[in-house]
Amino acid sequence: MLRLGLVGAGAIARAYGAAIDASKSAELVAVADVDAAAAQALAGETGATAYGSHKDMASDAGCDAVIVTTPPVTHAAIVIDLICKGLPVLCEKPLSTDFDSARRMIRASEEKAVLLSMASKFRFSDDVIAARDMIRAGEIGTPLMLENVFTGVVDMTTRWNANPAVSGGGVLIDNGTHSVDIVRYLLGPIEQVLAMGSPRIQQMSVEDGVVLMARTEGGAQATAETSWSIHKDRSAFIEIYGSTGAIEVGWKGSRIRRKHGGPWEEFGTGYDKVASFTRQIDHFAGVLKGEDFELGNAEDALASVSVIQAAYESMTSGEWTTVGYDEIHQARRRVAR
Repeated sequence: MLRLGLVGAGAIARAYGAAIDASKSAELVAVADVDAAAAQALAGETGATAYGSHKDMASDAGCDAVIVTTPPVTHAAIVIDLICKGLPVLCEKPLSTDFDSARRMIRASEEKAVLLSMASKFRFSDDVIAARDMIRAGEIGTPLMLENVFTGVVDMTTRWNANPAVSGGGVLIDNGTHSVDIVRYLLGPIEQVLAMGSPRIQQMSVEDGVVLMARTEGGAQATAETSWSIHKDRSAFIEIYGSTGAIEVGWKGSRIRRKHGGPWEEFGTGYDKVASFTRQIDHFAGVLKGEDFELGNAEDALASVSVIQAAYESMTSGEWTTVGYDEIHQARRRVAR
């Protein structure tokens, strides 16, 4: 069993605790948080040992690897500390709040030859995986367009997500990071983006609604709508349209239409958060044991941050913005080697 440490004891950490408990390849042995009470509470629920800092945990807990779930602005310092201790890291999204710090994290991982992966839970959803397999098999022809909707009404005004100094931005860097990764996973690298903020509903200093449009290197188009302040009651959160058919990936089930005007065929059972987290953890453990391939690599992590950074630049300029790819292409070549 992979002995895991968890840095951060907030809401997302509790979801990881449940996923680790369901995993057959990992166990939670330590929880670290600067909030001692939070660390003690989660550790008490999971049978792990509580620590007041990630450094103490890294030195004392006997972890084989660590999952980092702290606010984004802290990721670079914590992850680099852990990597320098020789501990592989699965870091929650976004990898970091800016490209330069993300690049430092990746370079530390490469220099120390220690695995660093960004959490990308939708890549581990059964229905999303099935949709990708269908696209690759040509079952809807050439993929031309993708629509993604992540909207819901959630009061974010008192959360750290509303503080740009901690979060790096609002709903774009939060939910939008998932959107970007879904587009890249299903349609390939993103070349250009155009982002537009919606009228602000919640009184805070970050955006609570954004429409992000993207063009992929392969010529497909994608639109992602993210909001903390409106709710679109849709059964499907991903729709992919191809030259001959379409796929809808839904919260409670999915379906494919292989030919325009043809019948819909249902598949899958929808999105299960804990199941996706568990599969991600099992995959992470498999990579470390040499039993699985590395799905999320340096290129994916850097590209995610770079696309979001370009999207914020687009929101400011009001124009299509090209994603900075030089460093990403270098990462691709390093991974290929």
